[in-house]
Amino acid sequence: MPQHALDGIRVLDFTRVLAGPLCTMILADLGAEVIKVENPRSGDDTRQWGPPWKGKMSAYFASVNRNKQSITLDLKSDEGAKIAGQLAEKSHIVVENFKIGQMTGFGLGYEQLREINPALVYCSITGFGQTGSLSKYPGYDYAVQAMSGLMSITGEKEGEPHKVGVAISDVIAGLFAGNAILSALRHAEKTGQGQHIDIALLDTQIAALVNIVSNYLVSGENPPRYGNQHQNIVPYQTFSASDKDFVLAVGNDRQFRLLAHLIQLPDLPQDDRFSTNPARVNNRDSLIPILQTAFKAKSADEWVTLLLDAGIPAGAINTVEDALSMPHVTERELVHEVPLSTGEILKMIGSPLKLSETPPEIHSAPPQLGQHTDTVLTNLLDFSPAKIQKLRSSGVI
Repeated sequence: MPQHALDGIRVLDFTRVLAGPLCTMILADLGAEVIKVENPRSGDDTRQWGPPWKGKMSAYFASVNRNKQSITLDLKSDEGAKIAGQLAEKSHIVVENFKIGQMTGFGLGYEQLREINPALVYCSITGFGQTGSLSKYPGYDYAVQAMSGLMSITGEKEGEPHKVGVAISDVIAGLFAGNAILSALRHAEKTGQGQHIDIALLDTQIAALVNIVSNYLVSGENPPRYGNQHQNIVPYQTFSASDKDFVLAVGNDRQFRLLAHLIQLPDLPQDDRFSTNPARVNNRDSLIPILQTAFKAKSADEWVTLLLDAGIPAGAINTVEDALSMPHVTERELVHEVPLSTGEILKMIGSPLKLSETPPEIHSAPPQLGQHTDTVLTNLLDFSPAKIQKLRSSGVI
């Protein structure tokens, strides 16, 4: 079995829904032992977010919870919170996404846990962060997409603002959280000092606007919506071929010259309106109809093949089914089949991380609610079967 990058690291995961579970799944894929703490009654909210289902497991829950152990604990009970604290003492990382103050109310806040585990890396993921005037409010992906400015630049120029089709603010927050955790873990290993990481969906989504927010800070002008066009690069958008639409992404003047020859308009780059990218940006309304007429001559697949072979980025606009059917996706081994504890086979997307020496791995399916409670309490805390049964009878687990 190959060595994993995070072998020997234990993560106590108090997160639900998407941002936190995505973060901890990445750590689990890289070899960390992740213990997912869920409430005994219903568990992670996304366990009920179906259809579709694989058996009794929602596809949503399955997407971000593989390679984890699930235990149930009633954190509102003194005994449940005490057990959680004992597990935190034996962990390297805690990740939580409760409202501000809730973990402290359980006796599981950072300042409380650092007393028993000074090297603990403790990551809090919230909508608006631990400080600031909005910090007391819950934050959800859709609202953050709106508040961050993302929706103002997404959609057709004359149409209404649109959200991204996936909960992208959650995904981005989870990725930033993973980076911060690994940085803090390295510091803790070197110094023995843990720290509190404060990740906010709003912060990370605004940061993810990258060049768009930079454009505003430099110019002082609100960026408009461009639909499928690009604010700073032309031509960089969708075009209609003879059968369907495709995307063309010409990133520099050399590629534009190649494109002009490919569509049999070699003199196009000699026109002062189109000779450089800044000129094309200023004259996009004149250039785009010329290109659109040329692209009607062939099918989308023909154009994409010709463009890629010429070194010009392009791609067909695929459905999810189309994307997963691409030979390249199969060659990259992105789709995996994993047996659930029920014996059913679950198809899922594997880790996109390709590490030559410590590759990530899917070693266990997303867990059933509380599937590992007895094992974890026995192995880590030396609880007897009688004690576990008493906890179960009283509703603590």
